[in-house]
Amino acid sequence: MDASTVICTSTLASSFVLFLFLYLLAYFVVFRNWDKELRKEASSSFMSLTHGTPAVILAIHALLQTHSSHTFASPNSYFHNRVLEFSMGYFLMDLLHYLVFFPNGILFILHHLATLFVFATCRFLVCYGAYEILVLLILAEVTSPCQNIWSIAGLRRADDPTAATLYQDGHGFLGWL
Repeated sequence: MDASTVICTSTLASSFVLFLFLYLLAYFVVFRNWDKELRKEASSSFMSLTHGTPAVILAIHALLQTHSSHTFASPNSYFHNRVLEFSMGYFLMDLLHYLVFFPNGILFILHHLATLFVFATCRFLVCYGAYEILVLLILAEVTSPCQNIWSIAGLRRADDPTAATLYQDGHGFLGWL
């Protein structure tokens, strides 16, 4: 294992711990006054919010630092690997959330497993193709703030008029995405 792999692997572990901390912060502090069942979903959405925007910024930075060709045959750079591991930390934590609290949420579980398979294969097995995957990550995560705010508003729409308005307005906006 080379030094780059050791450093990046610590990025995976530290990212997982970061997202665990953010989930617990959301559950026990941010949404502490919410119903227990709603807090689980809201905490997952909060964690997703804290992943999406940084992932886009980090991925753009990694792509701008790429000096090799931009094909699937291009080797991953140090920055590519760090962004992949940052996102893998998030997907592992959210997968754990679904396995523990929503084991029947097969669609999300399969989505997380498939994404982790692609990211891990690109990062650890073939060490190629991150450039294209990061482009897709940017496209996927750029709408994350809208989706997660809309989801959180949807959880409280029955008892909070502001959340109901935000959810209804967001439904129309997100419908075209």
